[in-house]
Amino acid sequence: MFPVQDGQPESLFDNAEASAALAAAPLAVRMRPRTLDEVIGQRHLTRDGSPLRKLADTDAGLSVILWGPPGTGKTTLAYVVSQVTRRRFVELSAVSAGVKDVRAAVQAARRDLGLTGVQTVLFIDEVHRFNKAQQDALLPAVENRWVSFIGATTENPSFSVVGPLLSRSLLLTLQPLSDDDLRAVIDRALADSRGLGGSVSLGRGVTEQLIRVAGGDARRVLTYLEAAALGVPDGTEISLEDLERAVDQAMVRYDRAGDQHYDVISAFIKSIRGSDADAALHYLARMIEAGEDARFIARRLIVHASEDIGLADPTALQAAVAAAQAVEFVGLPEARINLAQAVIHLSLAPKSNAVIMAIGAASADVKAGLAGPVPPHLRDAHYPGAQRLGHGQGYSYPHDDPAGVVTQQYAPDAIDGRAYYRPTRHGTEARYADRSDRIREILHPGRNGSLPGAPAAKAGVAAGESGKSAAAEDSGALGESAGASDA
Repeated sequence: MFPVQDGQPESLFDNAEASAALAAAPLAVRMRPRTLDEVIGQRHLTRDGSPLRKLADTDAGLSVILWGPPGTGKTTLAYVVSQVTRRRFVELSAVSAGVKDVRAAVQAARRDLGLTGVQTVLFIDEVHRFNKAQQDALLPAVENRWVSFIGATTENPSFSVVGPLLSRSLLLTLQPLSDDDLRAVIDRALADSRGLGGSVSLGRGVTEQLIRVAGGDARRVLTYLEAAALGVPDGTEISLEDLERAVDQAMVRYDRAGDQHYDVISAFIKSIRGSDADAALHYLARMIEAGEDARFIARRLIVHASEDIGLADPTALQAAVAAAQAVEFVGLPEARINLAQAVIHLSLAPKSNAVIMAIGAASADVKAGLAGPVPPHLRDAHYPGAQRLGHGQGYSYPHDDPAGVVTQQYAPDAIDGRAYYRPTRHGTEARYADRSDRIREILHPGRNGSLPGAPAAKAGVAAGESGKSAAAEDSGALGESAGASDA
């Protein structure tokens, strides 16, 4: 009914059966760590003093929910805890199990606890797929500690796990494995006797390509490695062509730290800016299939939504931010749909760079020293002595006027009358343009929103600098800005 692995085999037959099952198991199962010290990555969960380490080092019952992307070690951590504590490991999948299976597993755990004193780790994979009634069925076992419950989920438990179960469990978050972590996983699988035992080696660039297509998923990288090793004789080297044939997938030529990274993201942003949704989707698919960080793509969409669309379609920023949230909550591969929706939205939206030009022009004036004191009538007047200094005197309250706008100076003298925001007539921004003109006529009668001195040229330079700095800050490298400012 449900897979059971005892932490304490009872006979030689049990040992032989377990050894035979392990030998026939996939590489990802054979290489599953046996202790917390063997776990690669997730150091914040396995270090000394961590809650998971305490659970493994004691006999105390504890309920845990492990939240993280696929292939980051949720099942592995649950299995390791059961092994080091000599507990029975019972695994259910919420995809196929129901309330009947949960109750049977709990009943068996209670029976073993009463007869032999052996405790049980009940691991439920994809626990977020259980409905409320199915999750509620776990509560008595968790409350009375008949089992040590460990649930795994790829979705935010705050939205997918019922409150009573969540409040009785320790929530631990797993992170995607880094490139170095995946490299260590590959090296161990190549050398370890449980894995490939040195029977094959990897040719130039194969390790990097495995890491690239794995997307932070250790199970995927081991599955691909095993598939490639099956196609070559012992003692030979796996080439990129061998890997490509084994996984039946063309190896996308893409270097996340090299020219391809910058060239493709630049082409991606330029395609959106040029309103070519089809080309933009091609580059999106190319980045996703090559293992690009989905959060990086989402960040670029957020920047682009204001840089190249702005108020021509105010919903573009909302769509980009929503896609970024979907990446965090859902993760790949499903989040590629959300990213694609945002890409299509931004590609087809009317375009305007008025927002970045506006902040660029304002920044250029500030850097040039055009600032000056705040006008006295706008200064803080709430503290004793402010009135004596003339602060707040002469201030006109806009809400007292039927139009909601009054003739009044807000900017310092040095830049009073400068019009930084110059809206286009594209899309929704046409309405903002009309309102902006009317407001400027009220605020500055007769000046008509002039921008004396250094108009577009200086503003354009500043805008480019603004786009570059925002992108560089995001990645920690100037290269990421290629998608934003040099496009």
